[in-house]
Amino acid sequence: MIVPETLNQIANRAAELGALDEHALDLLKKTWPDLRFTFCNDDDMPARLSPALSREKFNLYLVGGGEHCLSLTDDPLHAIGVVLACVDEE
Repeated sequence: MIVPETLNQIANRAAELGALDEHALDLLKKTWPDLRFTFCNDDDMPARLSPALSREKFNLYLVGGGEHCLSLTDDPLHAIGVVLACVDEE
């Protein structure tokens, strides 16, 4: 489960770090060791899924882990991780 306060803290920390890269992911993983983190381009995310939280340069999506498989979810009660998706500056 990822509560809104935690999601906001993750977004704030990611914004402070600037570039979303392997170094940023390592720092996020150290801060929230019980959560899974990954990053990609927002264009790689399914259009049918709305971000759990949006910021100017990135969106956050939730990762669920039901039935031993990872998948995207919109349910924070089943979330075990976060995808940080970079938004292109166009």
